[in-house]
Amino acid sequence: RPYSTLSPKRTLHSRTYLLSLRYLKVEGRQSLQLSDSSSVEPDSHRISPSPVVHVRGLCEAVVEADLIDALEKFGPICYVMMMPFKRQALVEFSAVESADRCVSCGAKEPVYIAGQQAYFNYSTSKRITRPTNADNPNSGNKVLLLSIQNPLYPITTDVLYTVCNPIGSVLRIVIFKRNGIQAMVEFESVQCAQKAKAALNGADIYAGCCTLKIEYARPTRLNVIKNDNESWDYTKPYLVRRDRGKGRQRQAILGFFTSPPCPLLPLPGNSRYKLTSLDVPDMVSYPLPQSSSSYSGHAPSSVAMVSGLHPSKMNCTRIFNLFCLYGNIEKVKFMKSVPGTALVEMGDEYAVDRAITHLNSIKVFGKRLNVCVSKQHAVIPSQVFELEDGSSSYKDFAMTRNNRFSSAGQASKNIIQPPSAVLHYYNVPPCISQDHLLRLCTEHDLPGFVKFKMFDAKPSSKTISGLLEFDSKTEAVEVLTVLNHYQIRIPSKEPYQAKPVPFLLPSHLYHS
Repeated sequence: RPYSTLSPKRTLHSRTYLLSLRYLKVEGRQSLQLSDSSSVEPDSHRISPSPVVHVRGLCEAVVEADLIDALEKFGPICYVMMMPFKRQALVEFSAVESADRCVSCGAKEPVYIAGQQAYFNYSTSKRITRPTNADNPNSGNKVLLLSIQNPLYPITTDVLYTVCNPIGSVLRIVIFKRNGIQAMVEFESVQCAQKAKAALNGADIYAGCCTLKIEYARPTRLNVIKNDNESWDYTKPYLVRRDRGKGRQRQAILGFFTSPPCPLLPLPGNSRYKLTSLDVPDMVSYPLPQSSSSYSGHAPSSVAMVSGLHPSKMNCTRIFNLFCLYGNIEKVKFMKSVPGTALVEMGDEYAVDRAITHLNSIKVFGKRLNVCVSKQHAVIPSQVFELEDGSSSYKDFAMTRNNRFSSAGQASKNIIQPPSAVLHYYNVPPCISQDHLLRLCTEHDLPGFVKFKMFDAKPSSKTISGLLEFDSKTEAVEVLTVLNHYQIRIPSKEPYQAKPVPFLLPSHLYHS
C-alpha cells in the first residue's frame, strides 16, 4: 500500500524504493555520534569495586597480550579471561586499587586496546574462575579451548590437526558448536600446549577469516569415541572410519581457501596477527580440509533447520530478511509436523555455517532461535499450508533480486557482522526523514530507535543511507526481520509509470 505519511492521496504514478537494512559493527554505544530521538543514558551499573574489571568494545583481533600491554600501567594483572564471541574480557588485578584506577581512567579519557577504544566497569565477581590447574601450568593442564571467529570455511579435525600438530604433538581433538564454532585440543604435554597457545592465539587459519582465540580448557583429558570430522583420537587408529589421505595439496594456515569455490570471498587480514614462515617448521606440509564432508556430524548440507520461531510473527519472508545477511536464500518452508520450525535452503553449506554462528540462540519476538544443520539436502515444497498470518508456509526465493551473494562482486561487498544494536539503512528516498522512519516502526508494532544519523549525500543522489541505534540488539533484530526490503512508495512527478529503482548494494560498510 502507498506510504500514507508521504502520499495523502492514492496515485497510480509512483516510484518504489526498497528499504535495505543490515547490522553495523559497533564496539560500544559511545563510539557512535548520532543525533538523539530520545535521551539515552550511558551504561552506569552501580557495582561495588572489585579487583576484576569487565572490558567491553574489543576488536576481533585482540588477544590477552594486548590487554596486558594496555592495562598493566594501572597495576599488576593476575589473570585475563577472554570472551571472544562477545568481544569482551575479564581482567583480574592483584589489588582493588589497580582496578579502580583502570575504571576511573577509562571513564575520564579514552583507553585504547589494540588500537580501539575500550570501555570498563567493575565485575560482579571478585575473582575470575580459573580452568583446572590453570594457576599451575606444570600440573597437567594440556588441553586448549579454541574459539574460531568468522568461520567462513569448514573447520574439521584435519584442519586443526594441520594447524596445531607442527607446534606440539596433538593427541585428541573435539569440535563442538555451543557458542559458535569451538574446539578442544589435547596435546602430549603442558609444554606443547603452552607453545601452541603462544604461537597460534590470534592467528588466522585462512587469510582474513577463521581467527583462532585460545585459552586453557577446564578438562585435562578428552574422551573421543569415534574418528570423524568433529572428533579424533590420534592414539587410537582403529577408530578411523574414512580415508584421510585425499586432498592434501596446499598450505592451510593463513593460505587462501580456494577449493571448493565459495560465494563469499575472504577479506584482507590483519598482518599483525599472522604467522610467518619462521613460526612453523619448513618441512611440514599443510593440507586443505577435505571437501567431501563437513564438520556438521553428517554429510554436508545447504539446508538449515530453524526452531523457536514465533507462530504469529514469523513467516517465510521475515526468515529471508534475517538470514539473507549471511548467504543466498533459495527456499523457506515451515514444517507442519513441528510447529515453530522451518527449513531454510541456502546457497551452500558455508552460508549455513555463517547463519549458525551468528543467529543461533538470538532472541526474536521473545523466543530464542535454535539454528542447526538439517539432515535434508534440499527443501521440497510438500505439505504447504497457511500460517497464522495468512501467508504460505513455503516460498521460493531463488529468483529474487534481494539475495546479496549472487555474484563474487556482490559477495565481496558483504562484510559479515553478528547482530548488533545499530542498523545501517540504505536505498531510502531522500524525502524520508527521521519521523517517517519512526512512524514506520510504530505502524508495524516495532520498537523505535533511540539515535538516528543520516549520511551526507550528493544533491543528485536518488537514495540516502544512515544509521539507526536501538536500545538493545534484540530490538534491532526484530526491526530488521520485519522492515528489511520493505517497499516505500512515493508519488512520481513523471506523467507516466516510473520504472522501479533497482536494488542497490553499497560499496562498503559505513563506520562511524
